[in-house]
Amino acid sequence: MRIALLDTDTLFLWRVLLTVSLSFLIGLEFHKYQRSEGQGVGFGTVRTLSLVGLAGFLLFALDGSGTLFALGFAVLAVWLALYYRRRLEENYPSLMAPVVCLLVYLLGLLSANAPQWFVTAYAVAIIFFLSAKPRIRSFADTLSGDEISTVAKFVIMAGIVLPLLPDQQIAGFIPVTFRQTWFAVVAVSGVSYLSYVTQTYIFKSRGALLAGMLGGLYSSTATTVVLAHQARKTPADSLISSALILATGMMYVRLLVLTILLAPASVGSLAPPFCIAALLSVGAALVLARRHTQKNEATQVPPIRHPLEFSVALLFALLFVLFATATRYAVAAYSTLGLKVMAFAVGFTDIDPFVLSVLSGKFDISLHAVVDAVVLAAASNNVFKAALALGLARNRSVLPACGWLVALILASLLYVWL
Repeated sequence: MRIALLDTDTLFLWRVLLTVSLSFLIGLEFHKYQRSEGQGVGFGTVRTLSLVGLAGFLLFALDGSGTLFALGFAVLAVWLALYYRRRLEENYPSLMAPVVCLLVYLLGLLSANAPQWFVTAYAVAIIFFLSAKPRIRSFADTLSGDEISTVAKFVIMAGIVLPLLPDQQIAGFIPVTFRQTWFAVVAVSGVSYLSYVTQTYIFKSRGALLAGMLGGLYSSTATTVVLAHQARKTPADSLISSALILATGMMYVRLLVLTILLAPASVGSLAPPFCIAALLSVGAALVLARRHTQKNEATQVPPIRHPLEFSVALLFALLFVLFATATRYAVAAYSTLGLKVMAFAVGFTDIDPFVLSVLSGKFDISLHAVVDAVVLAAASNNVFKAALALGLARNRSVLPACGWLVALILASLLYVWL
């Protein structure tokens, strides 16, 4: 519903000031943008855009039907088209000036109708895209063609496939729905892809510590394999052990984020042990890093595999359904003992499908048993990573990390036993 502008003088004045102030800020940034392009200021920047934003607001305020506003928009668009035609003749084809002018005119409409936070965010977005041009161009130049198709895949997964799936149980013996299954795929893929992009394009010259932290958000097991291979080429006092500990600490953070997304009711029970494990791991990694003489180590870690592939997504969905089904039968046949045994065995594979299926499924077990199963799966996964680190590194550089993983395993078993 449109906000009644003339209810109070204070409200009207505040919205006028908001419109003019935001238009003025956009004008300042656009002035800087025009100067950096070396093309002069064109039709004007600060004063022109401030008046355009004010005009858009007042035209809508005077006529709530929007007729005057639409007429003003049409007149402005025609004037900008003539201006752009002349700029083309001067061999300056950029559309930025007309686009920014029209966006500022629409700011007046938003100030009259939208919440103030949205109006402010709208203006900040315009300012950001004007000021971030060099960084955006640099990012676009380094972006490979495959990444565009990857983003399209994720949009298809999250924006098309997910809404079309019914929220009904897959089968009587499968305790999860179609939508739960695919939402788990989207959630894991989103977290993994965000970590991948951060490593690949934002922190290209990352060291071992940063690789461990970001890689753990992607997959602590995959990161352990990469770091353990790298450990063969590094001295025993390198930062590889610290990076391995960070990767495991981030595993707990990743699982907690996925729990918030898929099973918020379980967050209260899982947050204490996972937060403690994550914080202690980060602390141990930092303390261990400070003890090394090579504090500014420049060890480069090769990137991990691209996470967003349809084959990987389908495999994850299949594992999610299989683990949910197997968990149901284990609980039915052996109660909580069967669930715990299964959780410990699953830890030697990819634990995400199991953890998310246990959190999302409807089983005849208590929340306490579910939490124990998740903690056990994480513990056995740490056993697997310790074995991988020792087997692949084949030197002493990973011994501190393996010692920390053993400590986490013992603490997890103690937590479940108590």
